[in-house]
Amino acid sequence: MADNDVSCCTPRRSQTTPADPMPTTHRPDRHGIEQCLIPSGVFAMGDATGDGRPGDGETPVHQVALSALQIDATSVTNDAFSAFVQDTGYRTDAQRFGSSAVFHLMVAAADADVLGSSPRIPWWIDVRGADWAHPEGPRSDLSERGDHPVVHVSWNDAQAYCRWAGRRLPTEAEWERASRGGLEAARYPWGNDLMDGGAWRTNIWQGTFPTINTADDGWISTAPVRSYQPNGFGLWQTVGNVWEWCQDTYDPRAYAARAGREVVQNPLTETGSGVRVLRGGSFLCHDSYCNRYRNSARSSNTADSSMSNAGFRTVAEIGDPS
Repeated sequence: MADNDVSCCTPRRSQTTPADPMPTTHRPDRHGIEQCLIPSGVFAMGDATGDGRPGDGETPVHQVALSALQIDATSVTNDAFSAFVQDTGYRTDAQRFGSSAVFHLMVAAADADVLGSSPRIPWWIDVRGADWAHPEGPRSDLSERGDHPVVHVSWNDAQAYCRWAGRRLPTEAEWERASRGGLEAARYPWGNDLMDGGAWRTNIWQGTFPTINTADDGWISTAPVRSYQPNGFGLWQTVGNVWEWCQDTYDPRAYAARAGREVVQNPLTETGSGVRVLRGGSFLCHDSYCNRYRNSARSSNTADSSMSNAGFRTVAEIGDPS
């Protein structure tokens, strides 16, 4: 796998169809997720530890100034997304397409519903009937997973939820500053060491990818959103567990284009590519193939793609509805 392959962790849709119209009902009172305040300030954005793949565009490190905002303490949960669907009748991209990507060890579906995989990433299976309410396929459901992050949601779906809730997705810069928790240049939200005296601090893969997961961290798939410990700003599991959509389009040259500017103010990349940024890694990340469970790590996918390890969290600028 090439070092500049940013799609290794997330299968992409090969087709594009118009999304369902976004709901028009604005109900910010329905977004009941605890908020964390991120004060205005300047931080160093990018890979300061040399862990990134060159093609991902995590360098150069540069100074970014951001306005104050509120951000969800956790990823949006199944319970929160269910409230949105019940209020609006919204159908996700996965439901409209009729299938979504499920990791091969987790498929819960009849053989007839297993539609195949890509030779390039064979551990991802296209499963008919897999969606946010059936994360592993038609034979799965959300029993005892109300406090887990919602998955099988595309960037389009996250946008629809944000419109209903009176919120928006974080920019890539806002997400990274929030994930850092006030620690400058750190690899992870808690510092530079992956483990704490032998104890895991996040939900990632242990064992031999992609065949053996020993679940030493306690989880094979998603974990409840308040597992482990929050960072210095009060955010839970920004790295590991699930990838999180950001507002920006993905451009591996974006940071290089900012070189020479003393401070970049509230950056938002909109290149017109339609490929959107994902941040934070997931429960499937492992150093042998995807070390992107870091503050500065970047990945991407098309706006209509969905999979069993990607969700989102939302933000509101100070003074916006929240």
